Amino acid sequence: MSTTDAPAGSPSARPAERCPECRSALAVNERFPTWCPSCEWNLLPPEPAPADRTPRQQRKEERAERREEAARRDVRERSEQVFTLVSEDRSGLRDSSAAAAFALAGVVHLVSLTVLLLGLGLVLGLLLPGWPGRILGVIALGIAFQLRPRLGRPTRDGALDRAAAPTLYGLVDRISAELGAPKVDSIVVDAEWNASFGVRGLRRHRQLTIGLPLWTVLTPQQRVAVLAHEIGHCVNGDNRRGLWNGSALNALVEWYRLTVPDRSRAQEGPAGLMMMIADAVANRVLWVLNRAVYGLALLMNRLWLRAGQAAEYRADLLAVRLTSVADTRDALTASLHWPTFETVLHRQRTLPRGRTGGRPAGPDLWQSLAEAVRTVPPLETERRLRAAARQGDAVDSSHPPTHLRLRMLTAAPPEQHRHPVVLDSGRAALIEAELAGRRERLAVDLV
Repeated sequence: MSTTDAPAGSPSARPAERCPECRSALAVNERFPTWCPSCEWNLLPPEPAPADRTPRQQRKEERAERREEAARRDVRERSEQVFTLVSEDRSGLRDSSAAAAFALAGVVHLVSLTVLLLGLGLVLGLLLPGWPGRILGVIALGIAFQLRPRLGRPTRDGALDRAAAPTLYGLVDRISAELGAPKVDSIVVDAEWNASFGVRGLRRHRQLTIGLPLWTVLTPQQRVAVLAHEIGHCVNGDNRRGLWNGSALNALVEWYRLTVPDRSRAQEGPAGLMMMIADAVANRVLWVLNRAVYGLALLMNRLWLRAGQAAEYRADLLAVRLTSVADTRDALTASLHWPTFETVLHRQRTLPRGRTGGRPAGPDLWQSLAEAVRTVPPLETERRLRAAARQGDAVDSSHPPTHLRLRMLTAAPPEQHRHPVVLDSGRAALIEAELAGRRERLAVDLV
């Protein structure tokens, strides 16, 4: 069970002892960690250390922790710089870093093309006549095939048909029209605590993915804010999702996979000794290439950091334009409640099963999740916000830290008297009916 959320049936908050650091009065809620808002004592409850660690293992873990902290500090500093530039409206999405990443992607594609042309030249006998050259050419063509641009495929599992979900598609189409974005081609509903948008395939299929757990705990207008953020990536100049850069990064992933050293083979005898030496030399060369590829991928990711995070801020502001600052802030804050989702899942999985061995007997998963998140006290929400700020937590590595996104919203333009897109209770109920089948299926899959 999550250490940050206990069963919902636990006693409610009650007065407790004082903070051991600053002596401020504390409040205890058995569902959540006790912490001090004044001095932030126990803001991040320490993880229990394994009792059987050797001194060597302890030193290794401490070094790894220092490296992780250094990496987090670097990301925080860069994220703060991007926040400052965007808040001052001085960070164009096509800045020098984005241009450098675009050029690096060109180098990656050029190498892939060179391998393809080399393979063709060898197979056709233009570079090295004879069978040895043709064999090398076939190998080069195989490598070029692995390095081909990966356009991705639209997800079919969980995809909703327009005829089966007309109200949901109508809402998404209305949001797209308000933002000046093209209509989505499909909507997928999955079990993730997230929402996303992607363009896939040769025909550039626009696919919106809605995580049903997150959707369940949001109010109607917060749902509109999440949809507007995701669709906003069609119109905010987010070049990370383009064919040129995405396929280059995928090629680097393939390079990395192909250059991983193989240390699993064991050889015996004199011939085995020679093979072992050859393997050792080959593995050393592969290791150098592998590290170089990893460095290139890391460099490309860092070059895209500024433009990518700026795109996320602009998508948030587009969501504000269609809803409100409060709705967009609350939707972002809700993303921090994933520990509660994990706790509800754990509790549902431990409930006794029905006679058929299917779904557990007891409260419905989605009702339990909505109630658990609804009853998270403000003090725990504040702890999660402060913990996210201290650790620089984000939805994922491509997003700015959540606390900076929330801070950016405070500088959003003044709200309109009427929201351009309103999800009223009638349409919200129709959408819930359209999602009923997926709710049933995902509940079975999750528990």
